Amino acid sequence: MVTRVKANGSRAGKASNAPKEHPAIAAIRSSEAGKVKVAVSDIDGILRGKYLHRDKFFGAAEGGFGFCDVVFGWDSHDVCYDNTTVTGWQHGFPDALARIDLSTARHVPWDHHVPFFLGEFVNADGSPYPLCPRQTLKRVLKRAEKLGVLPMAGMEFEWFNFLETPQSWADKKGVNPTSLTPGMFGYSLLRMGDNNGFFNALMDDMAAFGVPIEGLHTETGPGVYEAAIAFSDALTSADRAILFKTGAKEIGKRFGIMPSFMAKWNQALPGCSGHIHQSLSDGSKNVFFDAKHKHGMSKLFESYLAGQVACLMEFAPMFWPTINSYKRLVDGFWAPVKPTWGIDNRTASFRVIAGSPKSTRLETRCPGADVNPYLAMAAVIAAGLHGVEKGLKLTAPPITGTNQGAENIARAPRSLIETTRIFQRSTIARDWLGDTFVDHFAATREWEHRQWQDAVTDWEMKRYFEII
Repeated sequence: MVTRVKANGSRAGKASNAPKEHPAIAAIRSSEAGKVKVAVSDIDGILRGKYLHRDKFFGAAEGGFGFCDVVFGWDSHDVCYDNTTVTGWQHGFPDALARIDLSTARHVPWDHHVPFFLGEFVNADGSPYPLCPRQTLKRVLKRAEKLGVLPMAGMEFEWFNFLETPQSWADKKGVNPTSLTPGMFGYSLLRMGDNNGFFNALMDDMAAFGVPIEGLHTETGPGVYEAAIAFSDALTSADRAILFKTGAKEIGKRFGIMPSFMAKWNQALPGCSGHIHQSLSDGSKNVFFDAKHKHGMSKLFESYLAGQVACLMEFAPMFWPTINSYKRLVDGFWAPVKPTWGIDNRTASFRVIAGSPKSTRLETRCPGADVNPYLAMAAVIAAGLHGVEKGLKLTAPPITGTNQGAENIARAPRSLIETTRIFQRSTIARDWLGDTFVDHFAATREWEHRQWQDAVTDWEMKRYFEII
C-alpha cells in the first residue's frame, strides 16, 4: 500500500497505531483554554494548587509535575513542623512528584470555566507517596477490592456563614465575626430567602462543578447551612467533599460571605458535623442489606459496624483532627461522645439506616466538618473493613434515646493529644495506613497540640488577668 503525505505534512493512507488521547486532554487541546488549574490535598485537607500553562499541562498530564513537598511539612498556617522525618528542613523541601488524575476533569464555573483537575503524589517509581491523603484512602480501597467489595459513601457538612472578608476578619483580630443571619432557624425557608443568591449559587454552581448536592437547608444556629453531597464510590465522594469545602468558600467570596467549617466556633452554639454515609457493594447490589435478618442488616453489615465500634479511638485523630474538634464533643449536644450504635438514632455515633435494598447504610456521625475528607473516609472504611476481615460480632445492643444503654461505655477523650497517642500506638491503624503515614500524621497532631499549649487565649485573659 502506498502511503502518501498530505500537503500539511501528515501521513495518510494507513491507520495509525498511536494510542488514543485521553478525552480530557483532547478536550483541552481542542479548546481555547490557555491555562489549567490543578490542586492537591495537604495533610489538613486544605487544597493547595496552581495554574499551569496549557503546554505545561500536557507534559504534566503525561509524566506528572513537581510540587514542593512542604505541603506535607507545614501546618494550616504555613509554619513548618520541627518533628517530621519524611519531609522537613533537614531535606531542603524538594519537589515531590504530583500526578494528575484525568478522571477528575471538570471546569470551575466561578473562575471563567477554567479546566480543573485533582492530583495526588507518587514516588519516582510511580508507587503511592505514603503521606498523600488521597493515596492513603486509595490504599484502604485497594484492600477493600481484595475483599471483593466496593465502598460507597456520601458526606454531609454543617457550617457557619459570616459577613466577613479576609481583610475584615484580620481587622477584627479573629474575634466577634458577624453572622450571616440571626437566630436559630433550622430548615427555614425564610432564612433561605435572606441570602437566596448565595444559596442558589451553592446548588447550581456546585452541580456545574461536578459536586452534586442532594439537599441544602438551614440548620439550627445563626447563619448555619447543611449540605448533603450525592452518594458515589468512596474516592469520588471524598473528591467531591474536599472540592465542596473549597468551592463553598470561593463562591461565598463574591457575596461577601465567609463560610467556616470549624468544628465549634462558639461555646453556646451547636458544633458542625461532617457525617459520612457508607455501604458496601459487590458490583451489583448493596451487601449491607439482607431481608432475612433483624433490621434488614446482613451479617457483613454487622461485622462492618462492629469494626467501627471497636476501632473508633484507634483512628480518632483522623476525624477529630484539630484542637477545636474536641470542643464539639460536649455531653447533651448533638455530637455523639461514645462509640455507640442505634437504629435510626441521631444521638448515636453510628446510626444504622435500615431501609430498602438500595438505601440501607451506616451513617458515621462522629466526624466534624473540620476533617480532611480523604483521611476521615479512609479511617471509617478501614475500621469497618477490619471488622469484616476479622468477622467481628456486635456485642452491645443498640442504644435507645440519648445514650440509654450506654451507661457503662467510656466516652471519647477530650483532647487531640490523647487520641493521637492512642492512634500512634495502634497496630490496626498501622496495618491499614502504613507506619510512615501513622508516624507522620501523629507528629503533625503532636505539633498542633504544642501550638495550643504555647498560646495565650482570650479565656485565660478574662479569667486570670485582673483577679489573680
